[in-house]
Amino acid sequence: MRFLLLAVLIIALSGSCKLMKKKDESETKKTNSMTGRFKPLDWVHSTNIYEVNVRQYTTEGTFNAFALEMSRLKEMGVETLWFMPVTPIAQKNMKGSLGSYYACSDYTSINPEFGTLEDFKNLVKQAHEMGFKVIIDWVANHTGWDHIWTKQHPEYYLKDSTTNDFQIASGMDDIIELDFSNPGLRKAMIEAMKFWVDECDIDGFRCDLAFWVEFDFWKEARPQLDAVKPLLWLGEFDELEKPEYGEAFDASYSWTWMHKTEDFYKKQQPLDSLYDVLKRYDDLGDHTMRAWFTTNHDENSWNGTEYEKYGEMAKAIAVFSITWNGVPLLYSGQELGNTKRIKFFDKDTIVASANAEMLTSFYKTLLNLKRNNPSLQAGDTTIKTYRIKTNAPEQIFAYLRKKENREVLVVLNLSGEKNLRFDIIDDRVTGSYKNVFSAAANDFTKEKSFEMQPWEYLVYEK
Repeated sequence: MRFLLLAVLIIALSGSCKLMKKKDESETKKTNSMTGRFKPLDWVHSTNIYEVNVRQYTTEGTFNAFALEMSRLKEMGVETLWFMPVTPIAQKNMKGSLGSYYACSDYTSINPEFGTLEDFKNLVKQAHEMGFKVIIDWVANHTGWDHIWTKQHPEYYLKDSTTNDFQIASGMDDIIELDFSNPGLRKAMIEAMKFWVDECDIDGFRCDLAFWVEFDFWKEARPQLDAVKPLLWLGEFDELEKPEYGEAFDASYSWTWMHKTEDFYKKQQPLDSLYDVLKRYDDLGDHTMRAWFTTNHDENSWNGTEYEKYGEMAKAIAVFSITWNGVPLLYSGQELGNTKRIKFFDKDTIVASANAEMLTSFYKTLLNLKRNNPSLQAGDTTIKTYRIKTNAPEQIFAYLRKKENREVLVVLNLSGEKNLRFDIIDDRVTGSYKNVFSAAANDFTKEKSFEMQPWEYLVYEK
């Protein structure tokens, strides 16, 4: 009888535990549902992203030709390769002699300009063997005029009531807009995205003009794609302008910062104007990481090179982009000193400058510092970022990033003032540090005086 009572008690307790477990799971799901956010993969917090313009990268402009460049990029410290759209380009209303990558004619085929699907599979496989992650550009908002869906599923598209034809995308007459109120379109788009994960084993998507696509589509698509393989999701939107989109993406663009830094340099605005923007980003929290950049395919081709925008300040802002809280983005040719606007619709191979070796070394130092020093991880709430006080507050932007006993100190002279002498007057900077570029040691307990030249940058590791 005692054994029977004991058995009943055990069953009752077991049932109670199961109920408690279900309740806990329910509460967890409720919490996740309430926050509405997805958790980035661990490797995303320390990665950098290098945008590959296959057409312009080599004389051949193919996947196989680019594959020969990957060892150099790996040596430089690149971790994630982002390929601009690899899909075929629509011929109807095509711009230039080769057309825009962003005017797709088939979501599940390869642009023959670059090679074959097998070539791309081999490229991804080789990249993985070398330790890279690979993401591809995904253009969900629109297609080219002769995309296969225009014949097979014209109902997938928005219509222009005036012309009774497909609706032209805003400001770009070589592309037409899709209709995300159509459930069939949504399903087909998600299946097309799955194709690249299943067939090519990619590691994520950079979602072009993500904010032009209905927000709830991304919330619908992400869990279905992540169920196939957990992915990195980079969205082209600024969370200051579209905060809700941050719920669906791991990282977002810092367009506001990019425009403000250009204004700061060209219009000689005060440093406080930059701090105001950074505070707004900080107030968003770390749920969505910021992607920092000085140029990309759009900026380079349409608005000018990083040197046209930032002049002598270009390298100082590049230092910021890699050492501030976020994910650094680099564009093809930055490490080679490209100084020309690269054509968008025609062949225009990137040309290395005379100082390419110096710039490659510059980026190598910074990218390896970010990878190896935990205080530079993105979206880590245990890391503190302090603005460091100096007695030259109108010229010097100094900050310290700290995780436990690991620290990185960055000092930027964001002015054209020569032989600028100043002191750090902040007790948080103390102890021995090493200049990451020169390897010179500095004991900031005893000596906190500096002399810097216009737009000079200094980076120290404790």
